[in-house]
Amino acid sequence: MKSKIVFLLLLITAFFLAACNQGTADGKETKVLRLGHIQNESNAWHKGSLKFAELVEEKTNGSVKVEVYPSSTLGEDRDLVEGMQIGTVDFALVAGVMSNFYEPYSILELPYLFHDLDHLEEFVYGDEGKRLQDDMLEETGVRGLEFWLRGPRELTTNKLVESPEDLRGQKIRVPNIEASVEGWKAMGASPTPMNFGEVYSSLQTGVIDAQENPIEFTASARIQEVQNYLVMTDHVFGYVQLLMSDKTFEELTEAESEAVLEAAEEARNYQNDLVFQEEEAAIQAMLDADVEIIEVDQELFREAVQDINEKLADKYGRELYDTIQSMRE
Repeated sequence: MKSKIVFLLLLITAFFLAACNQGTADGKETKVLRLGHIQNESNAWHKGSLKFAELVEEKTNGSVKVEVYPSSTLGEDRDLVEGMQIGTVDFALVAGVMSNFYEPYSILELPYLFHDLDHLEEFVYGDEGKRLQDDMLEETGVRGLEFWLRGPRELTTNKLVESPEDLRGQKIRVPNIEASVEGWKAMGASPTPMNFGEVYSSLQTGVIDAQENPIEFTASARIQEVQNYLVMTDHVFGYVQLLMSDKTFEELTEAESEAVLEAAEEARNYQNDLVFQEEEAAIQAMLDADVEIIEVDQELFREAVQDINEKLADKYGRELYDTIQSMRE
């Protein structure tokens, strides 16, 4: 029995090594790397990931191949980051949860930090955004390749919400990020952190009353089937980062690492164009499901979070907060 188990383990190991060390047409070894994310295959994240994989293989002449694993196949956000730190995950798309690993990222999650999409782009694609990624790499061992844009986060509910007062008693799913939790408390809601994979069923069964996400994210998860209102709060202009394990990066040749960086930039442009095209289709999907779109006075919500934003800015990084604010003064 023992010998059979040993044989089986050896067989599995051999299969794994064969899978991870494929060869190119000229006989050179192919590095097979894994990219994970939490979205389904219809989402722009996945399509952008496939474009990145295609570009990496093309630019390295097949010496590096990226396999894409959607729908949390490799784990939720936290699992993906931890995997990159130890080298079991090579790439991932991760949004605000990165703030749990490098605290200054929490500043970017403050509601109404950015005034609009142009404000966000000015920061993430400028020197300050690059500096933030460099500091994250030094602290965490995770390398930021590119910021990918997302549509603004909006609220969906089963109760009409037109002002912060209407949020009283509403249980809203939020990511497990302090800035999100405290922000929604300040706006009057009862925030409930949970993994996004649990949101649909939790809305369906009444565990939560509402959730907030970019519209294309919401629609691709079919949230319109279990919510009645789309409330246009624009409370966060956000991003997702294409991240890479620095352990993996250091194992690439110089030519391969340059190819990965080039592919990341091209995939960013591809995804950014795609995500806003898909936002229009997502809004139509909401309307087709008889979801009512509610326009609100966003200043009422902005004013509700100012005190908590100032408090959290002192905790996470006043200098970064003030730098971002000064870009719109």
